[in-house]
Amino acid sequence: MDFSALPLLTPRLRLRPVAAADAADLYAIFSDPQTLRYWSSPPWVSMDQAYLSIARDEAALAAGEAIRLGLERLSDGRVIGVCSLFSLSPQNRRAEIGYALARDAWGQGWMDEALRALVAHAFGPLGLHRLEADIDPRNAASARALQRLGFREEGRLRERWIVAGEVSDSGLWGLLARDWVTPS
Repeated sequence: MDFSALPLLTPRLRLRPVAAADAADLYAIFSDPQTLRYWSSPPWVSMDQAYLSIARDEAALAAGEAIRLGLERLSDGRVIGVCSLFSLSPQNRRAEIGYALARDAWGQGWMDEALRALVAHAFGPLGLHRLEADIDPRNAASARALQRLGFREEGRLRERWIVAGEVSDSGLWGLLARDWVTPS
């Protein structure tokens, strides 16, 4: 995939590839147990995990395999979250979407703003046909975020994840390009 049209700009955010300078902001997000409550891996316990994650993200971006964008708040330059396209299938023109937001930024419309830009980019310049999301069905806020974008719940995989000894299901959601309604 060609990710040369980055960064993506919204009224309040710059969505750009994560970099080593973002390690502290990413660690703050991914080490918070409440933020990671419904994530598919346990919270980070070391800054080394932030640097390793950034290195993996940079390699995946360079190979055109995936993209993780930091949600840089224009007002202060802080990275308050991430959104990703991964498990890209060029032949099928599909990808999975993922996202996480710092707890102190919840409920302010940041993720909706970011995901609208990412979805528009996926169905526009990237030419994707389908996006998919895998969320913990107990995560009502994530389900609402997907519904606002037009995603439909398509199924459930029972007891798919075991994270730190806790078993949880996966709610599978999908959005087709023809169902995407761009904001006016």
